[in-house]
Amino acid sequence: MKLLKHAVYEKIKLEMIYIACDGKVSQRFVRVIEVREDYILAYCYHRKQVRTFKIENILSVQKVSRRTSA
Repeated sequence: MKLLKHAVYEKIKLEMIYIACDGKVSQRFVRVIEVREDYILAYCYHRKQVRTFKIENILSVQKVSRRTSA
């Protein structure tokens, strides 16, 4: 939850593993717009639109590491 709130202010792109209501697990790359008590509002790069995600269905979340060129 702390990372999600931090991502709003820092505009950090996150990698998220999410389980949908139908039980399907997916990997999403998102930019969090707003954090509410039981859900987040985020831009989903896969769907190319703003989506709502239930916090209880987020299996894992981490910052997307920026690759540096050699």
